[in-house]
Amino acid sequence: MASRLKLRTGKKHGASTIAVIGLGRFGTALALELVKTGREVLGIDSDERLVQSNAEALTHVVQADSTDESSLRELGIAEFDSAVVAIGSDLEASILTASLLLQLGVPEVWAKATSVSHGRILEQLGVHHVIFPEMDMGKRVAHMVSGESLDYIQLDEDFVMAKTEVPDSFDGKTLADMKFRSNHGVTVVATRKQGSSYMPSFPETVLSAGDVMIVSGRTSKVEDFCRMGW
Repeated sequence: MASRLKLRTGKKHGASTIAVIGLGRFGTALALELVKTGREVLGIDSDERLVQSNAEALTHVVQADSTDESSLRELGIAEFDSAVVAIGSDLEASILTASLLLQLGVPEVWAKATSVSHGRILEQLGVHHVIFPEMDMGKRVAHMVSGESLDYIQLDEDFVMAKTEVPDSFDGKTLADMKFRSNHGVTVVATRKQGSSYMPSFPETVLSAGDVMIVSGRTSKVEDFCRMGW
């Protein structure tokens, strides 16, 4: 138990502290990326094997039952800035853990949902951020596989960003010439010529067939626009 109590020492150099509960593939990938960005990460899982495999990579890692309120209190979970419930396979454990985190006063609670109904329950509990990694990735890959875009990211319920190639019909024209907002209902955020880096878009930017551009806007508008190049 003493090793757990050391987690109460707080933040280092002002870094935010985040607890990731559930160290499966999603939770581990999330926790490792957070460490790379300079956050202090506590990884929690009931599986000793997963705990051991992450012992060297994360700031702290413990084996604990996240559905047990006394265990979470002992870990000082309420002192963390955020907590992510990354439990995917056990619906009951996900819901109970999220509920306890909210009861204990964690300022920002994120939770992974594996279905619409799961997400609805988490939202009704009061979880601040409900995420659907499998569903979101499925939508993203579908647009890539269909050939409509090179990449596709949903930012809000009806707002997306997509990466697509400049069609031949746009060759030699500037962004101002094309009047993207009025003609297509999208905004060109950035462009990239072959062999170069992305550049912010300006009205005088000249497009060339085969260039890559990132566009944003309402879902239907962006999808319609991306189909123009195919």
